[in-house]
Amino acid sequence: MNTATTNATTNAPAATHPIPAPSGDISASFLGPVDLTGLDGMFSAEEKALALRVRGFVDEHIRPNIGRWYDQAVFPREIVPELGRLGVLGMHLHGYGCAGRTAVEYGLAAQELEAGDSGLRTFVSVQGSLAMSAIHKHGSEEQKSQWLPRMATGEAIGCFGLTEPNAGSDPASMTTTARQAPGGDWVLTGTKRWIGLATLADVAVIWAQTGAHGDGRGVRGFVVPTDTPGFHAEAIGQKLSMRASVQCQITLDEVRLPAEAILPADSAIGLKGPFQCLNEARYGIIWGVMGAARDSFNAVLDYTMGRTQFGTPLAGFQLTQAKLADMAVAINTGYLLAHQIGRTKDATPASVSPAMISTGKLDNCRVAIGIAREAREMLGGNGITLDYSPLRHANNLESVRTYEGTDEVHQLTIGRHLTGLGAFTRTEG
Repeated sequence: MNTATTNATTNAPAATHPIPAPSGDISASFLGPVDLTGLDGMFSAEEKALALRVRGFVDEHIRPNIGRWYDQAVFPREIVPELGRLGVLGMHLHGYGCAGRTAVEYGLAAQELEAGDSGLRTFVSVQGSLAMSAIHKHGSEEQKSQWLPRMATGEAIGCFGLTEPNAGSDPASMTTTARQAPGGDWVLTGTKRWIGLATLADVAVIWAQTGAHGDGRGVRGFVVPTDTPGFHAEAIGQKLSMRASVQCQITLDEVRLPAEAILPADSAIGLKGPFQCLNEARYGIIWGVMGAARDSFNAVLDYTMGRTQFGTPLAGFQLTQAKLADMAVAINTGYLLAHQIGRTKDATPASVSPAMISTGKLDNCRVAIGIAREAREMLGGNGITLDYSPLRHANNLESVRTYEGTDEVHQLTIGRHLTGLGAFTRTEG
């Protein structure tokens, strides 16, 4: 990576992440045989080069090892600095050492990472779209300068604490509290669950109810160094999904923070603060799951072309071709949806509504998990081994489909947009 220059507007290093010309022929579709509709032509040479660079990283660092990592439930901590050098940590953010790439470029990187494994794409999402975005959108200049440059390189890892054991789809019911002590310090108490990266993290963005304490303005975010006394994270074990990833429970036992630990921007007051970050993560999922779907398709296409039964390659049977055709059409549709949302996000960010993000997350997740399951079935008994990716992708996608909003949450978000009526209900006690 070239020596960074100084960004005059932020007084922080401005990252330069040159993208070398990829090796090989890019005149054919960079998405491979699944590209039935000329998807390749929708992307610039620079965008495709970025995608191929990330693909090369996945081929070198992830594919040779992912079966072992998944089997042993190991997250490869050693690749985090490599992800920083690749320029994908907070890559859609500007200044403070971040790459400043477009939404479409971020999406293309996400789908290449998830073609390797959802857990590795999730790391990039939690780091960049959640923790870094929260600080970038809502933080003070001091918070941004302290954390973002180190997070962009992977020197520091972040997590994002919103979900609780009894507050998943309904974060407004969170019970974690922040009270302001005499002298101005904040004291956090509560529990967070299903928090990615928490045992690895150097900093946590924790959302808590301030209630009548402090300014009395409801949910607020706090930047919490994880070595603060009273902060404890424990990894959740015995998972059947996202095994090459880390999800945790956080316990906050009278965690005392200075007054300046709060995210000060008005944009962070109430649930709109974390929801803005969640929509960044959901956007990355819209693209990411298409990488898992494409990888599952490629795996079963290669398998059926090479395996002969009854004297004929499996790919020569009508039922096989019908399934491959349906998969390819669904993947093309998913990429078109992701591309439309990404271009809109780049051109007019304010016009990207929650319903638009929910449309992409809902449908692309459903499509991807269906393709991964179908591909596993077509692989026969061999498909249950880690020699082939589809069942691993399908298991991971059970988590991806659930986090950052279940199907039902996205259906109700779209329903509210269509009807003007909110179907989210709360029982008053």
